[in-house]
Parts: sequence; structure tokens; C-alpha cells
Amino acid sequence: MRRWDKTSTLRWAFKPLILLLSASVAVGSVTAVCAQPVGLPSMGAASAADLSPYVEKQLGQAIMAEGRRDPTYINDAELNQYLTSLGRKLAQYSPGSVPDIELFGVRDPEINAFAMPGGYIGVNTGLIVATDSESELAAVLGHEIGHVVQRHIARGMTQQSQSGAIAMASVAAALLAALAGGGGNLAMGVAAFGQAAAIDRQLGFSRDAEREADRAGFQMLTGAGFDPAGMSRMFGRLMNASRLNEGTGGGAWASTHPLSIERMSDIQNRVRGLPAVRHVDSDDYWYLRAKMRVVQGRDATSLRTATQLLQDESRTLTGVRQSAAFYGLAYGDLQRGNLASAARNLDQASADGRSSPELAKLAIDLAVAQKDAPRALSLAEAAWKKYPDRYAIGMVYVQALQNAGRHDQAQAFLRDRIKQWGVGEPAFYQMLAQSEESTGDRVGARREMARYYVAIGALPAAEAQLRQARDISRDFYEQSQIDVQIKEVRDSLEEQRRLLQRFKG
Repeated sequence: MRRWDKTSTLRWAFKPLILLLSASVAVGSVTAVCAQPVGLPSMGAASAADLSPYVEKQLGQAIMAEGRRDPTYINDAELNQYLTSLGRKLAQYSPGSVPDIELFGVRDPEINAFAMPGGYIGVNTGLIVATDSESELAAVLGHEIGHVVQRHIARGMTQQSQSGAIAMASVAAALLAALAGGGGNLAMGVAAFGQAAAIDRQLGFSRDAEREADRAGFQMLTGAGFDPAGMSRMFGRLMNASRLNEGTGGGAWASTHPLSIERMSDIQNRVRGLPAVRHVDSDDYWYLRAKMRVVQGRDATSLRTATQLLQDESRTLTGVRQSAAFYGLAYGDLQRGNLASAARNLDQASADGRSSPELAKLAIDLAVAQKDAPRALSLAEAAWKKYPDRYAIGMVYVQALQNAGRHDQAQAFLRDRIKQWGVGEPAFYQMLAQSEESTGDRVGARREMARYYVAIGALPAAEAQLRQARDISRDFYEQSQIDVQIKEVRDSLEEQRRLLQRFKG
């Protein structure tokens, strides 16, 4: 991870934690940076032992467990499935092994993306909206995955500088407080334990590390069939944004990944050496880009600006881009409760028989808002048959079944999806718990909620649900099963605490 200045992008409740992680990644002596050879920096035996891929993943899970509670985390199945699928498509062509990466959205208009320990990558809405093609978005994500592939985060976190040690101790102390139930004061706790030792330092990856990430990202971009020129176009735009917004935080990604002339020249030379590629952007990209333009609106002024931009695009563009603009307008109308206008714009988005998972889901959401349960269920059934690989469609189908009182059918569907997708969408466990509670299975509902909390890393909450389930149960065999689950959660919790205590020490 890189340096984050005071105006940088992730305004999460645990932003100081991210700042400190960034510091612990990047703090190092001037001598060490200057002596870094071209190629991969040497981790050394101690570094490898201190932060193995397994330990790094555990740390990332602990951070994400807190981050998901922040209102700027976008809990949107459509967006997160798209970003993660795009990231994993790129990672298939990486120059080295890649952990099971997970990408997620953050509601923030600044142009930024960031990698955290364990393969978690956050993507600001501002970055998505600022791109003009899917190849440009993929270029930035490829660079971030490049940092993950080269384990730059792990290497930086194991630097034994004084500031790095303070930073890691601060992170560990804050996460330990969260595990003990003090997550509400997480930001305050991190600040008290060493924020002053890390913020406002000139931190960042070395030039060699940035070039490595560029080249790894470029390899992934071309291997996955994207337009390689998208990287030079996007980097040029980011350089310009950084210059225009100097001192205002507007060029967050470029300021944390300084885009030198040498880096730009290297990418441009690589592009010139390849044949031209015409990549056809996915419809998902355009629909979600329009949606994120609305989502990132923080106030009435920004929402009016987003609406005006979408209206302009709906008049001047054609094809899927025009449809996406109408979709964005319909989505904004629905969020504001303007159902008649939402229906008109959705009809325009679906003109000429155009269809997509995003349009189908919005139609279902609109029917629910109009309190037309039969229509919502009919639309959901048709959408699931057409798009059986989409988490969001599966979720609205279950919601329609639940609203119709068909909880047995909802439970059967959810169990099949969990078997098919595992924890790809943790909300399925939560929805299963809701249906079980509605049908009187109070023990089963709490066990499923425990699985949901385990999936999102909230282990103390998982243990609490299991203890409730055991207290309710009157079946000895079932109680024994729950005892085993409680032990597994307790063991995981203790392992996480031992890990954090080691860093705290």
C-alpha cells in the first residue's frame, strides 16, 4: 500500500488504520530505498517468516471485518461481483501466483484505488466514473494487482524501521480492541497509538516497485484482451488530474503512485510495439459506471450534477451508452422515490428490446417499490432463468419469494446457491436466516447468521449467534454440533488474536 495524505481517498471509519498500514508498507531508510536493485526487492528470511501469505490474508480479513461496517463501503452485489470478476480475469495472466483477490467499491469521488494485505483491493467510485473505457479501468486495477503479485505490501510491512514498527503496533492494537468489542472507537484508538508517527511522511513504493507493478499490470491487460493503449491514456489523464488538483487531493491515485515521465515513456514504448487492439467494452461496465455516478453523489449539488451529465449523455449518445445513461437516471429516480419518472427512464433504457442483468434487477426493484409483489416475482423468475450466474439477480429473486411468503422455496433456492457459490455472496446466509426465522426455525436461523458473520470476518458476532442457538436448542445431537462450531470460531478468534498480539509486541 502507499502513502495516503490527509485529503486522500478512503474516508472510512478506520481511515487512520489504512494510513498506518500505508506507512508501515512504505517507511524505510533512505539507504535501503536507494540500494534497492532493479527487479524484486529481497524479503529475507525474517520478512518471509513474519508475513507469510497466510498471515497477510488473516490481517486483511481482520481489516475488512471493520471496513465493511463503514457507510462508504458499497455493499452492492452487482458492483462487487463485476469488479472481482474483472480483477480475477486480469490475474489469470499475472507473471506470478496471485491470492484469491477480492475487489470492492468505495463511495468516494476521488480518483483512486488501493490494495490492502491479503489481496483485498478497494476501488473508488471516482475512478470508475473517470474512465472512458473498460480498458482504462482494467489498467489501474492491473497495476494494483501487480503490487499484490509482487508482494510489495508484505515486503513493506516487514521493514524493521522504528516508524514501521510503531505503525504495525498501532494497527494491531486497534484491531484487538475491535475484537474485544471496541470497534466503535477504532479510529480514535489508532490515532492514539501512533498516527502522528506515520502521517505526513513522504511515503510510497520505490520507483522499481512502481515499474514492476506497471509491467505486471501491462502483461495482465494485454493477456486478458484489453486495449493496451488504455493504460497510457489513463495514466496520462491521472497525471493531468494530479497537476490540476495539486494541493486539493483531486489526483489521489497519481499522488500516491507518482507518474514520472520515465514510467509513461516505458508504457508508451510497450504500446507502440504491439498491434492495435479493439476491445469491446462489456455492457456491465457502462451500466455500473452510470450507477456509480449516482451512488457517489454526497449532496443535492453533486446529485444534480450527476443527473445533468446523465441527461446530456441520454440525448447525445447511442446504443448501450445511451441505455446506460437512462438506466442511471432511472436508478437515481428510484433512490429518491420518484417512481413514475423511474419507470419512464427505465422504459427508455430498455428500448428496442435491450436487456441486461442491471436493467432486469432495476425493474424488479421498481416493482417492489410500487408494492406490486406478483409482478416483482414474475420478473425475478424470468430474470433468474436468463441470468443464473448473477448474485444480485439471485438475491432479488429470493426477496420476491420471501415477500410472497414462499419461504420453503426461498430456503431451497438459497441452499442450492450456497452449495454452488460457497461464500461468494455472504448475504445468502443472512437471507436464509431470515426465511428460517419466518418459518419458526430459530436455531437454524442463528446458525446461518453465524455463518454469515464468519464469512465477513465478524467472529465475535458469530460466536454470540452460536451461543444463542445452543441455548434455544433442546436436541442433544444438535447441541453437540453447535459446540463444535463454537470451538472452531473460538479457535479462529484466538489465532487472530495471537497474530495481532505478535504485531502489537
